[in-house]
Amino acid sequence: MLATKTPLAVDLPLGSNTIVVTDLVKRYKGAELNAVDGISFSVREGELFALLGPNGAGKTTTISILTTTLVPTSGVALIGGHDLARDPSGVRRAVGIIFQKPSLDLNLTAEENVRLHAILYGLFPYRPFFPLMPVAYRDRVRELSAILGIEREMFKPMKTFSGGMKRKLEIVRSLMHRPRVLFLDEPTAGLDAPSRRALWDYLREVRAETRATVFLTTHYLDEAEDADRICILDKGKIVAEGTPAGVKRDLTHEYLVVDAADRDALRLELAGRGIAHRETPLFEIPLDGVGAHAILRSIDTPLTTVRTVAPSLEDAYIKVLAHS
Repeated sequence: MLATKTPLAVDLPLGSNTIVVTDLVKRYKGAELNAVDGISFSVREGELFALLGPNGAGKTTTISILTTTLVPTSGVALIGGHDLARDPSGVRRAVGIIFQKPSLDLNLTAEENVRLHAILYGLFPYRPFFPLMPVAYRDRVRELSAILGIEREMFKPMKTFSGGMKRKLEIVRSLMHRPRVLFLDEPTAGLDAPSRRALWDYLREVRAETRATVFLTTHYLDEAEDADRICILDKGKIVAEGTPAGVKRDLTHEYLVVDAADRDALRLELAGRGIAHRETPLFEIPLDGVGAHAILRSIDTPLTTVRTVAPSLEDAYIKVLAHS
């Protein structure tokens, strides 16, 4: 179990850390290496925090520990002011979870799955039929199912649902109790582009209205571009952490791409003016704080190609993994 000297729960001031992880370790029985190897990080209230890494990096193990479905080997963690080791039930009340693999009862309708979840969380008293449930419950189900575009399917058997529809229902279910921290483990896997956009639009509203913290793992790096901070794992260790812009700035550089009909003349001119470049096969000139216009004004050779390239988070991510 987690070793801790902290209280079961603490009152968190506005803008404080909602998640605090210190020296978290997980080693599976019989394994030679730690799946999670002494990682430490914190997530502030209202942040969108993205945990990234290749398959086997330790992402799912980390999120499973933080949502109380997996016991760590050692370390300390507070979630929403609740100690993970001493108050796991408090952690569960504070969080919503969407895992990679659906955890739905196929023998129930979609609405019955949501109702069971709401009753187990103690949100509403049990009623045998949807029309008998409190108005607040019915309104919440209609609101969330409309956002995800499955309001017409809510009373159909789960056996008729496609993989994408099951994912949408899991999202509805996880948001029913308005969680303080929402853990999303590959939440948009299986969703089409309009559904992905609708989900993220709604999550932005949730964060703005409730200051809910969103903890995301994803292979869609474009989703992580909008994160407040990212953390990249590899082989169970943190290999990069910071804002997306900061990580990109530290690991990649914006550059200018040019070419000319007379490539020999351009090559000689760039060398003669001391302008660093490489051919790939076009001429790439790192900007490194120098304005593109200043460089272009200094080149006399007529150019046939001119464009600037701003590296993406994916570029930085690939460099991080290559270095590690």
